[in-house]
Amino acid sequence: MSCTNELARLKAVYQFQDLEPAPDRALDDLTALAADLCQTSMALVSFMGADHQWVKSKVGITLTEIRRDLAFCNHTIRQSDVFVIPDTLDDLHFATYPFVTHSPHIRFYAGVPLVTAGGCVLGTLCVMDSEPRDLSQKQRQGLQTLCYQVMAQLELKRNTTKLRQIIPEIKQLKQQLIAQELLGQQDSILFNLANQIRNSLDLDTILQTAVNEIHTLLQVDRCDFVWCLPHGDQFRFTVTHEATNSEIPSALGELPVEPSSILTQAILNLEMLRVEDISATSTVLTPQDRALLHRLQATSVLLLPLKTHSGQLGALICHHCHGSRQWTESEVRLLKAVTDQVAIALDQAELLAQTRATAFAAQAQANHLGTALSQLQQTQMQLVQQEKMSSLGQLVAGVAHEINNPVNFINGNIAYATDYVGDLLELLNLYQSTYANPTAAIQEKVAAIDLDFLSEDLPSLLSSMRMGGERIRQIVLSLRNFSRLDEAEMKPVNIHEGIDNTLLILKSRLKLTSAKFEIRVTKNYGNLRPVDCYAGQLNQVFMNILGNAIDALDETSNPTITIHTELINRSKNSELDLSQPSPTDSVVIRIQDNGSGMTETTRQKLFNPFFTTKPIGKGTGLGLSISYQIVVEKHGGILRCSSELGKGSEFWIQIPVEPLVKNT
Repeated sequence: MSCTNELARLKAVYQFQDLEPAPDRALDDLTALAADLCQTSMALVSFMGADHQWVKSKVGITLTEIRRDLAFCNHTIRQSDVFVIPDTLDDLHFATYPFVTHSPHIRFYAGVPLVTAGGCVLGTLCVMDSEPRDLSQKQRQGLQTLCYQVMAQLELKRNTTKLRQIIPEIKQLKQQLIAQELLGQQDSILFNLANQIRNSLDLDTILQTAVNEIHTLLQVDRCDFVWCLPHGDQFRFTVTHEATNSEIPSALGELPVEPSSILTQAILNLEMLRVEDISATSTVLTPQDRALLHRLQATSVLLLPLKTHSGQLGALICHHCHGSRQWTESEVRLLKAVTDQVAIALDQAELLAQTRATAFAAQAQANHLGTALSQLQQTQMQLVQQEKMSSLGQLVAGVAHEINNPVNFINGNIAYATDYVGDLLELLNLYQSTYANPTAAIQEKVAAIDLDFLSEDLPSLLSSMRMGGERIRQIVLSLRNFSRLDEAEMKPVNIHEGIDNTLLILKSRLKLTSAKFEIRVTKNYGNLRPVDCYAGQLNQVFMNILGNAIDALDETSNPTITIHTELINRSKNSELDLSQPSPTDSVVIRIQDNGSGMTETTRQKLFNPFFTTKPIGKGTGLGLSISYQIVVEKHGGILRCSSELGKGSEFWIQIPVEPLVKNT
């Protein structure tokens, strides 16, 4: 519905004019944005009354009120689009306006009417300048958009003012509603508890429902259910169920209540205890009672005891933790009714509780046996794995020893053979120079064996044999170093040597994958110090992780394993954002592959015993679990994995340079 007459328009103007007169930052920002958009020195938002134009927001101008008959905006409010005066001196109607002939000497004006949702024009958003100009189509559209934003801001402010006016009424209605609902909620809690008793014989459900309902209905800071259990010739008090506000400490568990405590006497004598202010000197609380309640941050207490037919004692206790509280009679009656319902529920659930206790004990025993069996299986598999590694080490050491003897023999004799061949070639040259005309038979033999080539190639051949023998010696040495059978104690070790020995053992697996690609190994070794560690066990870790990386690359094109090592100074550990920063310098080994990666679910289970993603018969699920024990438990280090599906995986091994733990 549109605003069709001046009276209705003025009514709308005065409704918005009555808004809070305080400066409006949002409105000022929109006004400044209009001046900036149109590149003018002045802008304002104004309302047009019966006789005057009131300025609500302004930029570059000091006017606050203008006579309506002298206002450019008086013409703008009759427009439906942007009203523009490119040069006021060229327009006979506006050339004599005082704001044209005198300060601020307005030569350019453009304005847009502010229209309410009901179609009433309140005023304008306008821009002005002391130099004539015009607006582009984009500026006109922008000014129109800003006008909509100004109107939305005014509507928001109007609605906010109305809301503030009705808030007191809302609060009054809320108080009345709360008062009416309280009686209904009191019946509701008793009804809910009765349903729990009928529908469930579960003791935990009944008691937790009771404390939850009381906590919500009475709006207390904490509601506890306490069992009073015989303990020798005294009693022990235990909080088993609780509902509490998040900022209040929990009271679950044993309550250190003295036999002479008023709390004890109230429960044993089945007497209600109502304390409105525990700090008041007139209360019957003992100093021990006050100390206990103070530790629980309780400042006011309401306690109602109960006793089952079997003689069990308990109590519902409400705690208020923010000053004194007047416990009303209606609250006491409600808590008494709830306590009676809970006592009935406890009687009905007693037999079931006893049955469940027996079943729980049997289940606990079964769980214990299951855990023991699982630990036994894990230990057995670990022993098998360790025995396999030990057997491998012994085999490698034995083979290395057997190969070493003939290799040493060959290497030793090649040196002599080289000298002998050199002597023979010198003698041959001497013969050739002395007897320049050999017989026909000798010439024929020289041609047959290509003597020149033989003389040139034989030293190279012996050199190649010497290099091959040295290579075999190095391989044997690497095999012996990998086994490390003679190193059961921690000792300084070259980490790079252990990695290289492991790669040597795995060399045959690096050659061709099932996809017919050779795995490329890139080594980015840092300048590392010797590390005190169990060398053989650490080699086992490298073997497990590199072996898994090779398996992950089986179907990958251009498969690559990147090994990066670096020395991390203890002062830089915090920069790495490690969950367990080392108190000493550490060596970090990162082994990365570009395989298929893994899901987050798989990554979280990676170090669990017996977890494997390999087919049956190809993995025990213990390789990474044992590696974790070696790195973390044996060396006090860190082993973790980061992986993203389709983007490969990286294992992070961090070992302290100086031992933190020494396990045998």
